[in-house]
Amino acid sequence: MPRVVPPVADERTALTAYLAHQRRALRVTAHGLSEEQARMAASASDLSIGGLIKHAARCECFWTDLILQQQRGTQPEADESNADEFQLALAEVLAAYTEAAERTDAVIAGIPDLGQAVPVPQGAPWIPAEVKEWSIRWVLLHLIEETARHGGHADVIRESIDGATFDPLLAAAEAWPDPWVQPWEPASPSVG
Repeated sequence: MPRVVPPVADERTALTAYLAHQRRALRVTAHGLSEEQARMAASASDLSIGGLIKHAARCECFWTDLILQQQRGTQPEADESNADEFQLALAEVLAAYTEAAERTDAVIAGIPDLGQAVPVPQGAPWIPAEVKEWSIRWVLLHLIEETARHGGHADVIRESIDGATFDPLLAAAEAWPDPWVQPWEPASPSVG
């Protein structure tokens, strides 16, 4: 896949393509990590790459449930603890994120009007009291924003873990034949 979103023909394609691109960027931060590294809080915060991916999956489930007016998922908490957030194995976290993304994509594909109203849960301190609904369009933009924000966190964490950066990770994860980017390779264990 290319490093950037390809040209888009319309608003729906643009929103879904940019969301897919941000998901891919977040996922690639986990490429080549051990279970221990995926749980590692390598910065001043308690965030880990596995925890960020799990959180992004939960956010997508929450918003998709709102669109469908279902209560299947739980609202992501602002103060999720390390103990709860980092329990799944990395493969399970990535699979849950894929499942959440596929569900979101299927729901969005079945909605003809991006202006369709989505009821907003009341009482959350981050939601203005006067807002009663947002549109599907707003939800997609919010998911892009949320995924990009956490992808940035994951980039910093990954670089703190082993020095890996986005382009070399993407080149390694997707086996790019591109001579412009040297694909990331795990560091050889030092002998001594």
